[in-house]
Amino acid sequence: MILRKDTRVFVQLGYTDMRKQINGLSALVQAERSSGPFDGSYYVFCGKTKKVIKVLYWDRTGFCLWLKRLEKDSFPWPQGESDLTEITRNQIRLLLRGIDIWKAHKEVQCSIAG
Repeated sequence: MILRKDTRVFVQLGYTDMRKQINGLSALVQAERSSGPFDGSYYVFCGKTKKVIKVLYWDRTGFCLWLKRLEKDSFPWPQGESDLTEITRNQIRLLLRGIDIWKAHKEVQCSIAG
């Protein structure tokens, strides 16, 4: 997936009915954002099984709907209210690779031996 430097990415928290296609997903975005889905941002949705992610965006001539389905494992996906949360371009790349961007690493205490 190609993301321009000025592309904004929004994740729909919680689970989305993956039977929804362009019309249903764009209606979800319209309900959350006053600008609607026509601003060039990428909108990311995940199903209850966490094996499918859909990305919806407008590319000036029409909607594009991109889908990734995992054969093994599942995507790390946050629970929560059905809100759109902005993430960075780097975070979406990590998320699509299966890396959990929602969980912080544990703090490590180090000391100098002496």
